[in-house]
Formats: sequence, structure tokens, C-alpha cells
Amino acid sequence: MTEQNRPAERGALPDKAGPEKSGQGDLMAVLPLRDIVVFPHMIVPLFVGREKSVRALEAVMKEDKQILLVAQKNASQDDPSVEDIFRVGTVSTILQLLKLPDGTVKVLVEGGRRAKIVSFKETESYFEAKTEPMPDVIGERKDLEALGRTVVSQFEQYIKLNKKIAPEVLVSLNQIEEPSKLADTVASHLNLKIPEKQDLLEIAKVSERLERVFGHMESEIGVLQVEKRIRNRVKRQMEKTQREYYLNEQLKAIQKELGEGEDGKDELAELEERVNKTKLTKEAHDKAMAEVKKLRSMSPMSAEATVVRNYLDWLLSIPWQQRTKTKRDIGFSDDKSLLFVRASVSTASACK
Repeated sequence: MTEQNRPAERGALPDKAGPEKSGQGDLMAVLPLRDIVVFPHMIVPLFVGREKSVRALEAVMKEDKQILLVAQKNASQDDPSVEDIFRVGTVSTILQLLKLPDGTVKVLVEGGRRAKIVSFKETESYFEAKTEPMPDVIGERKDLEALGRTVVSQFEQYIKLNKKIAPEVLVSLNQIEEPSKLADTVASHLNLKIPEKQDLLEIAKVSERLERVFGHMESEIGVLQVEKRIRNRVKRQMEKTQREYYLNEQLKAIQKELGEGEDGKDELAELEERVNKTKLTKEAHDKAMAEVKKLRSMSPMSAEATVVRNYLDWLLSIPWQQRTKTKRDIGFSDDKSLLFVRASVSTASACK
């Protein structure tokens, strides 16, 4: 079974949470989710296929349509146990349920409030748990207002770099006055790993949640800026390559019109082949290839092209990495050479 998800348009988020069950120790059906953490005030479609999860949805649809959405610790676990489920989730309302022909269920849910699992009830049909609410811890109003403005300003920078988020989200975010809802809405849009999002969900203190969200955005903005620089650098390099190719094609066309095309092309190809076959050092090879490249852009009749060609001919005529069998030891010289040396020494002594 696979629970897939796709956040709904945030512009349509309601200002009130879904219906709640008051009191502590509420017994609720639990729907384990993988690859997603549902925050309060978040509307999201889910595709459910596991039998336990389908039975849990069918059960709550007959009652108050309230279900506890909790993330799995390991997304690859197909049949999670109670140990594989986080202990804090979101009490959500089922807005719409649709059974698909392949047996899976598409369900649209709206996050309502945080809840903590106290204990699980033994049942074979689906997961049930006793829960207790996790009310928000509200701090100083002025501090929350300042934090909220900072978060919104930072989120504006974030969506400029992250093109996956629609600009309309910022409009709806500016209309949110409740700090807790603001923190949850921003958190739902951040590209974070499941454990990081779960940590945000488990924070009851609103000011701490806003600060944590701001810190995650700063980190993400840094990564996105690096990605943007890399994309721009690659783009410039591609543009340079395309420009060089275009200019070379133009040059070839001009040379062809002037009758300088084919012969020059064959000669340069032969010259390049000689460079590759000659056992040059790395520095000499790089220099030779640079000169060949320069020669391609010159007219064969120009004086500079003649100089470059002569230089390459000279460079390739040097016996690179070729050893001779010449013996430089004077002891191996023939007798005539030895006599000549002795005569020269005697003459020099007589002159003294």
C-alpha cells in the first residue's frame, strides 16, 4: 500500500480548525502515513491502499469523520506496528472519500489540532489509540507578532528561489493573523525531511516553533542560492559553447564561399591527428591543441596562420620521448678519436 500526497492550494485554507473531540483520553482511529506529516490547517489528498487504513477510514466515516493522522518512522515499512509510529499527530476531518476501481481510496483531509497518543488499544481491524490534546503554548503577543513578520519576510525570499511554490501562497500567508497557524502553514511548505517536520509538529510553544521554522528557511535559502549559482554557471557555459559552435559554422560557410573550406579542413584534421599521435608532454599537448584551435579560426592565406603552422611543424618535429643509442663515455671511443685527443693535448703543452 502506498500513501501518496499532494498539498492542496493554501489559498483555500479555512481560518478555523476541523471539529474536535473535547476531553482527555479520547479513543480515536489512527491512520499511519508515510512520506508526509500533516499539520493543523493543512488540506491534503491522500491515496490509501493498506487494508487496515481503509477499514479505519470506513469506520470514522460512519461516525464523526475524525481520524488521527500520524507519520511512520520508517516510510518503507508496509505493515507498521505501534512501535513504528510517532506519538504525536494531527486530529483531522475527512472532507471527501472516494473509492477507486483498483481498491485504493482517495481521501481529502483537513488538519485540525495536535494530539498525543497516550496508549494503543489492542485491535485487529485497524489502529486505535487513546489520545490527549496538545494545546498551543502562547507567549508574549508582541514577541509573536515580531517573529511572525520576520517569518513572512523570510518566506518571501524563500519562494523567490523555490519555484515549486505558487506566488499565491504568500498572499494567503499575509492574511493569517494567528501565529500558530502561520508557523504550521509555513512548515507545511518547507522542503524538510520527515523527522524534521515531525519535530516541528511536536513543538507546542508557538514562539519556539516560529524560531525553528525561521532557522530551517535560512538553511534552505542558503542551499537554494548555491543551486542557483550552479545553474547560472552551467547556463553560461552552455551559451558559450553554443556561441562558439555557431561562429565556427559561420566561419566554415564563409571559408567555403571563398574556396578555402575542404582543403583547409583536411589539413587541420591531419595536423590534429599528428598532435594526438606524437608523445608530447601534457603541457606541450595542451599548447599544441590550443594552436590548432587558433589555426581553425584563421584564414589559411594569412601571415599569422603561416607562423602558427610553422610553429606546430617545428613542435612536432622534435623527437619527443625518443632515446638514441649514442655512447657518451670517452672510454668507448675509437683509436683515431683517442689519438686526436692526445695530439691536441701535446700541442697545447708545447705552446706553453
